[in-house]
Amino acid sequence: MNLLVVGASGFLGAEVCRQAVEAGHRVVGTYHSAAVAVPGVAPRRLDVTDRAAVRALLTGVRPDAVVATPYRYGDWTVTADGAAHIACAAAEVGARLVHLSSDALHGGRPTPYLDDDVPTPVNAYGAAKAAAETAVRAVDPGALLVRTSLIVGEGSKQIQLCRDALAGRAVLFTDEARCPVHVSDLAAAVLELVPTDLAGPLNVAGPEAVSRAEMGLLVARRLGLDAGGLRTTTTAELGRRHPGEVRLDSSRAAGLLRTRLRGITEVLV
Repeated sequence: MNLLVVGASGFLGAEVCRQAVEAGHRVVGTYHSAAVAVPGVAPRRLDVTDRAAVRALLTGVRPDAVVATPYRYGDWTVTADGAAHIACAAAEVGARLVHLSSDALHGGRPTPYLDDDVPTPVNAYGAAKAAAETAVRAVDPGALLVRTSLIVGEGSKQIQLCRDALAGRAVLFTDEARCPVHVSDLAAAVLELVPTDLAGPLNVAGPEAVSRAEMGLLVARRLGLDAGGLRTTTTAELGRRHPGEVRLDSSRAAGLLRTRLRGITEVLV
């Protein structure tokens, strides 16, 4: 397969590239500032906000499939407009598109979210992710929208945030629940989904829901750190507009995939 990974210098994009190369695929990976550091990947610099540049790259590469992972927190043009540009170009060259979305487009509720639950964003980032999905579905109804959660693993921002909170340099929310997924599980699942004809939103996240504070305790146990200094708070106390309890029901994906989506307890303990 001739695979294009947009956002190959990111945490998930790099793992998708690594596994794709290992599986024998020809991989082109894009980056914006940080270079692609995966052996066997042909790097291409790309600004996804430049529609002409996106079109030129895909026209030149002619990929069989595109895995789109780029985002920049707080930047609408990258998260929403960039997704639309990629979708338009992928449709033009006839490439299969797997777009990585996020549980951040939900506002939070006590019951789990199903695959096709409509977005209910409560902040700008969630709105951008919802807009990205709308654009992708409008351009390419056959595209797959993988809704995932916090991505963990060695070197992840989520684990570093926990370490910072344990050291007193950051705080973790007790009222924000998510379903973390390990980066290697998510990348394997994405590559397994590429050759399918699945379309629309699909939840692909871990089976266990934990608060960020609970994840901090799991990280402390895994790394042998003192959890006594863990700093916690609530979104209300800080006046933040963040999604609250967002539990993704990934049972459909679990039934379709050979890849097993491990829970956070198994991953970190």
